[in-house]
Amino acid sequence: MTPLTEQELHQLAMNIVGQEMEEQGFEFLAINSKPKKDPQFVALKNKKLHFVVVRAIKYPINPVEYDEKLMTTVRDHAIKYKARTYFAGVGLANSRDYEMPVHHEDDYVVNFAGLIEVK
Repeated sequence: MTPLTEQELHQLAMNIVGQEMEEQGFEFLAINSKPKKDPQFVALKNKKLHFVVVRAIKYPINPVEYDEKLMTTVRDHAIKYKARTYFAGVGLANSRDYEMPVHHEDDYVVNFAGLIEVK
């Protein structure tokens, strides 16, 4: 069984967050799918600019906890553009055994609490 690579896990997280944002009425201005090239999404909603940082988080790490230093840097950058800043941590685990890596052949479990605003 082949575990998903870091890039594949990131793409999966990006798809989950992007779909959620689309359902909430966000209009995408820029999408950056490279891991750690922040923000991943620059989007408009209600004529307001939003920066969204996406991270694929492996079990057992809590997907709502984020790197405060990184997010403060992104937030400070967003303020220059009058944008709001969000963290989107997507917890991913193998559905058969949370301790195993996520594989191409297995289903997976998603733990995504939505966009968390960084103020």
